[in-house]
Amino acid sequence: MVFFLITIMEYFAVQVKTRGESKYIKLFQSIYKIDTIRVHFPQRRLPIKSQGLSRSTLAPVFPGYIFIETEGKIDPDVYWALRRTDGFYRFLQSNQNVQPLSGQDLEIVLHFIQVGPVAEKSKVYFNEEDRIVVSEGPLKGLEGRIIKVDKRKGRAKIKLDFYDNSFAIDLAFEIISRV
Repeated sequence: MVFFLITIMEYFAVQVKTRGESKYIKLFQSIYKIDTIRVHFPQRRLPIKSQGLSRSTLAPVFPGYIFIETEGKIDPDVYWALRRTDGFYRFLQSNQNVQPLSGQDLEIVLHFIQVGPVAEKSKVYFNEEDRIVVSEGPLKGLEGRIIKVDKRKGRAKIKLDFYDNSFAIDLAFEIISRV
């Protein structure tokens, strides 16, 4: 008889200083050598045109948040290591009752974690009714969340709901063809 041990990964949201997420992660990982967790900081690449020049920039998908992946609950050593690192604000929902992400919150975070560390351009086309159709990329599966499309800039604004907040972010796309 063969038994398989299935480990369920849990994901926790940690609020840190906005625009200091990368610095927090580097500081945490340089001070604490903890192999039992993975730290995720989903970002998106956006093309920026300024004064006729085109460049790309990285922006967080969830500004001010990083995500901790661990097997089961957060170990007390990890809990205190995260809290003691400069730039820490709080665990969601609270520091006293640290709970893993679940439901819609977990779905949306996993979507961006599975895309990879950086959400690049999606490939899209527009149908006969001039509606956007995503063929591949980070926008795939988020079509129902699109609230605005800017063809000229190659961006789609999507509405994300995370805990008690709703916010909109832009994701880049490239038009591959028209049907």
